[in-house]
Amino acid sequence: MPRSNRYILFYKPYGVLTQFTDRRDPGSRPTLKDFIPVPKVYPVGRLDADSEGLLLLTDHGALQHWLTDPRYQHPRTYWVQVEHIPDETALEKLRQGINLSHQTRRAGVKQQRQTRSAQIQLLPEDPDLPPRDPPIRSRKSIPTAWLEIVLTEGLNRQVRRMTAAVGFPTLRLVRVAIAHLTLQGLAPGEWRDLTETERKSLLTRAIGSP
Repeated sequence: MPRSNRYILFYKPYGVLTQFTDRRDPGSRPTLKDFIPVPKVYPVGRLDADSEGLLLLTDHGALQHWLTDPRYQHPRTYWVQVEHIPDETALEKLRQGINLSHQTRRAGVKQQRQTRSAQIQLLPEDPDLPPRDPPIRSRKSIPTAWLEIVLTEGLNRQVRRMTAAVGFPTLRLVRVAIAHLTLQGLAPGEWRDLTETERKSLLTRAIGSP
């Protein structure tokens, strides 16, 4: 009987690498191996070390492809704390798409690419999140605001580059959802298997079959 695939949700803390081995400096930084004792599962996409939040891991190769290929436009939702309070003009620029430079495969060649349209809203109050360790740098003279950003692509450090481009640097970034999957019930550093209902819904959305 073939082994069933594994589907895991993990709340990645700040500073943890989205990989099981730190090839650059082994042992100096926490990795997924320090939290998830499950063999042969791999992260679907990634979160930078200085970002937090939801990570999906699986050994289901077709699902990994469908969720990471930008052609299929699976939504990812982020709560983003920025310096200052963006006005409607800045929010509309983010919604319409930002021109970002990116490195092509030819070394040293940079091109401009416009991000896809995105769902952006200013949150009316600070979200209920665990404190970050270490805390963000806080300056009393500079107000901050929280945005909810929903993207259907994942360019390198995209959220941070987008907010910086309109003059509102990102201070804290937390991914709170991948499609219908959320952080609910998880604390930083905790993981769990998908429920059967979550698994069926995810596979139906991604590849049309549970």
